[in-house]
Amino acid sequence: MDRPAPDPNKLLAAWMEWERGETTPGDVMKTLKNGGLRDFLEQLAGGDAQS
Repeated sequence: MDRPAPDPNKLLAAWMEWERGETTPGDVMKTLKNGGLRDFLEQLAGGDAQS
């Protein structure tokens, strides 16, 4: 099953919730992971980093 493309606005909103103290670090990390942060960063870096 294909994942939807990451939405940078949603990723930023999750980060900002953490910065304002509205979300715990664990919850924001979960949101960023499920929101496709890795895919987004790989696109910005111009490659497919594999671990």
